[in-house]
Amino acid sequence: MRDLHNLAMQLISQIRALLLIATVASAEDAGQRIDITLASDFKAPPANVTAVLSSAAESIWRQCPSTRWQTPGFEVFLSPDYPIAAFDHRANGRIAIGVTTTGTYWSQYAFQFSHEFAHALAGHANDWRKPWIREKRANHWLEESICETASLFALRAMAESWRTHPPYPNWRDYAQSLRNYADDRLRETERTLPADANFIRWLAANESSMRSNSVQREKNNVVARHLLPVFERTPSGWEAVTFLNLGKRRDPNLTLSQHLADWREAAPPKHRAFIEEVARTLGARL
Repeated sequence: MRDLHNLAMQLISQIRALLLIATVASAEDAGQRIDITLASDFKAPPANVTAVLSSAAESIWRQCPSTRWQTPGFEVFLSPDYPIAAFDHRANGRIAIGVTTTGTYWSQYAFQFSHEFAHALAGHANDWRKPWIREKRANHWLEESICETASLFALRAMAESWRTHPPYPNWRDYAQSLRNYADDRLRETERTLPADANFIRWLAANESSMRSNSVQREKNNVVARHLLPVFERTPSGWEAVTFLNLGKRRDPNLTLSQHLADWREAAPPKHRAFIEEVARTLGARL
């Protein structure tokens, strides 16, 4: 009997340990999941809209295994003016992202949401209660350009994944449309800067303008075109973006080189080579 009692106690102890492990894993998974709720009527089946948004976000988020959200998830609403990632979280703690797309324009949903998702990485991952979040910063054009890069990256990644593992089997043929949407956007950038033109010289001539007005989509997209290969070669760079604004300096008028040096210092060592490659691409010296 004593042996049976001891065996029973050992089993109970093991079960408790397994339950504890499961609880911890569940908590970690909750911080890692992309949990999306829709706060508006997008004139399309909600499950389909959520599937597209989740696919766009996951194409980037899967590159961020060490990052956790401090919030329950995302609340996506129909924005009347332009896509936006709100500074303030909802009362329930969710990150609010607005898109302007309705209907079944899946490529446009993916393009807009992945841009704002990258803003969430830069502004809401890690410590989202940052005192600088509303400050005007001269180098904010870089974040805007990285977010444009995110749109292209997500569409191209989704185009590959949907060929074999689409959200629904009958969506497999839509993969080429996702790729075409990204390719069209890339071709449009050549109106601003031809493919054979010197990008670093162009950036030196246009940086002052972008420091004054960070949202100039034609120019942001040119920068994105040149950053895209950097992110596609090193997709883990998306996790580096979570440290983009965590440098020690609070001067909003840092030079680009100073801003990039701050980013490199704030990021874990494993991301520093990636940040240095971004700097080289932009012609900045660290």
